[in-house]
Amino acid sequence: MKLARYELTLQPRAAPGPMYAVLTAVVAIVLALALSSFLFRSAEDGLFSAYRAVFSYAFFTPRGIVATIQRSIYLLLCTYAFLVPLRAGLWNIGLPGQVFAGALAAFTVPFVTEALPPGILIVLMVAAAAVGGAVVGGFAGFLRARFQVNEILVTMMLNSIFFWAVAYMIKEGGPFMGATAEGEGFSLPPSLQAPMLLGVPFTAALALAAAVLLDLLFTKTALGYRIRAFGESPPAARYGGIVPLNVSLVVFLLGGAFAGLAAYHNFAAIPGVYKIPGNYGFYGDLAFYGIITALIARGSAVGAVPIAILFAGLSLGARFAQGLLRLTFGVDYALLGLLMMTFVASHILYQFRIVWRRVPAAVVQPVPTGLPGG
Repeated sequence: MKLARYELTLQPRAAPGPMYAVLTAVVAIVLALALSSFLFRSAEDGLFSAYRAVFSYAFFTPRGIVATIQRSIYLLLCTYAFLVPLRAGLWNIGLPGQVFAGALAAFTVPFVTEALPPGILIVLMVAAAAVGGAVVGGFAGFLRARFQVNEILVTMMLNSIFFWAVAYMIKEGGPFMGATAEGEGFSLPPSLQAPMLLGVPFTAALALAAAVLLDLLFTKTALGYRIRAFGESPPAARYGGIVPLNVSLVVFLLGGAFAGLAAYHNFAAIPGVYKIPGNYGFYGDLAFYGIITALIARGSAVGAVPIAILFAGLSLGARFAQGLLRLTFGVDYALLGLLMMTFVASHILYQFRIVWRRVPAAVVQPVPTGLPGG
């Protein structure tokens, strides 16, 4: 970009170190909090009281910490659902649809049979949720590889289809309708409630283990190499013998399975829920934060862990401060939106450096004034 005699350009950085990545992330957080100060200007006790309410509830109160961990698990599993196809250069925008499919599959298990021991039923619910999400994701991956159908278009349409499929199943007259007919799914009996580890569902251990295993998959295995190679250059990958159909199917099956596990965690493993609630669409929208988390983490599953915890805590803390301080509705959404914008900007600064230089004046050629001889 040129401005008068100056030029602004972006030049690629040569392999920035991890400390620079941490520094850009910290600057992004500080900048987002500074920009969001206008959201709390109506707080009667002042700006710092509003920020104290946000952070103290999410990260320093027993109830808030548990809620933050529970939401961050959901965000992490949704992050993996997007991150795996992303490493192959594919975009899984169908997280809500795969979450809804996983929820329906999980709740089908206790609906169909209760004759098996509770422990086996819980395992079957987890497996069914993963399979339900994987089938929906794999369908999009198959169409993308076999018929070159845009995966973004397919997954977005599947989101709407499964949103209304859940509505049919849990609303009045639906097979999964709750006993009180209030537009929610039936509640799981106490015997089918997920086991707890240190006060949080066992899905927390699954989410953390998956972060480590995914990074090892992409850095230490032949499958991970094929996925990364296909994502960096599909023509070169085909020349090297990598089959596009296989890669597309694998990444979407795996991504959909993680979205299904997110559904199990959110609807069948969190105390106080244990059903598909009437506001299930909110959690479909919340799944989209997994996309932003994966992009900010630059494809690292382990790197996504602190970002998911931050997003989860700020969303809960801002909603708490909104009610406590009687702030304008939507403060939590606005705060997360600003945070995402500053993180995207930090992502650009991580990859490029801004160069502002003065353009040398062009050499002006003298204009001949005399007539040619002869």
